[in-house]
Amino acid sequence: MAAVLAPPNPQAPFYPVKAPALTRVLVRGIHFEGASFDARSHRLLVIDQPNGPASMFDTSQEVARQYDALLALNAGFFTPDGDPLGLVISKGKRAGTWNSASSLGSGIFSESATGKLSITRRGSPTAFLDARELIQAGPLLVENGGAVGGLDSGKSAVRSILMTDGGTRWWIGRTSLCSLSALGEALASVSPTSWPIRHALNLDGGRSTDLFVSTKIPGGPFERRGILNRPVRNFLILNPR
Repeated sequence: MAAVLAPPNPQAPFYPVKAPALTRVLVRGIHFEGASFDARSHRLLVIDQPNGPASMFDTSQEVARQYDALLALNAGFFTPDGDPLGLVISKGKRAGTWNSASSLGSGIFSESATGKLSITRRGSPTAFLDARELIQAGPLLVENGGAVGGLDSGKSAVRSILMTDGGTRWWIGRTSLCSLSALGEALASVSPTSWPIRHALNLDGGRSTDLFVSTKIPGGPFERRGILNRPVRNFLILNPR
């Protein structure tokens, strides 16, 4: 059965729904590789491993194949013991505890009970009582169209990121080596997509970065996973609604 798309909000610009598409682009010396998608036709699901990293899946490719996903990417941060470093909600089931202090929990990706996807600043946990999917991560890289101030400019690493125009247009993927500060400034000035970035969230990058794109997206399949990659606690996968 074909997905039923919600009618456009008359208060917001309407953009035709497009199929997920691969992006490979260089912006201010940073290479972006991932996929754009429309939240009216596709959604992100959190795949958590309650017994810790690699207890169910070693790689993003294994996750994507198990769930017949278009794409899979490592998601939230976790402790040395393998527990989530913040709140995680997968199919309505909660794990971890609210991270109220660390910058690694200052941003929230969530899907509400009505199916709306959003990236927001941490705020109060009561704002997410109805969430059926959620990853607490951070820091925010772009907020309300502007680069977030105070981001680290010293450490360069591969980054896993998620971004949106604040509406139905989204992008998920990874970058080449860069600092958080350089990444935020790049995203706020020159978008790697065909639309302006409203909000962007840093996920658990570095050695945790693990991206798989399937044949369901033209240009796939391929996997981007470092030789010294470490198993992760949870993933985000892209599937049709």
